[in-house]
Amino acid sequence: MPTPVDPAVLYPDVAACGSLAAALRVAAQGCLDAVPVRSSDLLHAVVPSTVPHREPLVISAWSWERRWSIRGEEPFQGLPLIDGTTNDLAEVARAARAWHDGAVLDDICRAAPFVHLTGRDEVPDCDPARLTESEWQSLRKEAAELEYDWRETYQALIEAAYAERVLRALYPFTSHWALRFSTTTRPDLTVVGPCLGANGDGSYGVGRAMIRHDLGVFTTAEEAVAVAVHHLPPGLVPVALGG
Repeated sequence: MPTPVDPAVLYPDVAACGSLAAALRVAAQGCLDAVPVRSSDLLHAVVPSTVPHREPLVISAWSWERRWSIRGEEPFQGLPLIDGTTNDLAEVARAARAWHDGAVLDDICRAAPFVHLTGRDEVPDCDPARLTESEWQSLRKEAAELEYDWRETYQALIEAAYAERVLRALYPFTSHWALRFSTTTRPDLTVVGPCLGANGDGSYGVGRAMIRHDLGVFTTAEEAVAVAVHHLPPGLVPVALGG
């Protein structure tokens, strides 16, 4: 981690305003005047939303480089719907206004192009089937966007698992890049079946719990997925809400 720099040095304009909230209002040129932006220092601010299925947008200034990050979560699982980084505070203000007003996620991106969609859908009614599909879409988007050397191997694993109906019906999550499954959504997962891992050499491991290889190592994602399906317990029921 780089050495932190005095915020007043990195953000003299923000320091002159007294807080990040005040600086946001200046950068917004009036578009945040009626929005209750909260901030107590130069590095953090939160902007509430008018819709109940969104947490306040969290805005954080980096402590070693002049840049801002945003994160907008849904409240039931605490997972991000949007995130992103930029060095343009006016862009942050536009994203904050759109989040506050309840603009659809695609429109937030159009208002502030630095905003990154995580692939999750908004599910205001917390329907577990829709939350499950939303999480699969997020995992698929994340895999497609990876920049690691083994991106293609990992993406092939995610796509092969998603193509298998019985796995697609389970709630997916990852732990140390191992793909795992649950019969409940977050926040309280109920882990079921083996875990799947994509290895750096292009192979795929299947294992119980976090031991990736005790059920075998395979050359294709499809082979690994088939073994995982074989080791699922019988009588699985539809995914329920966790918690």
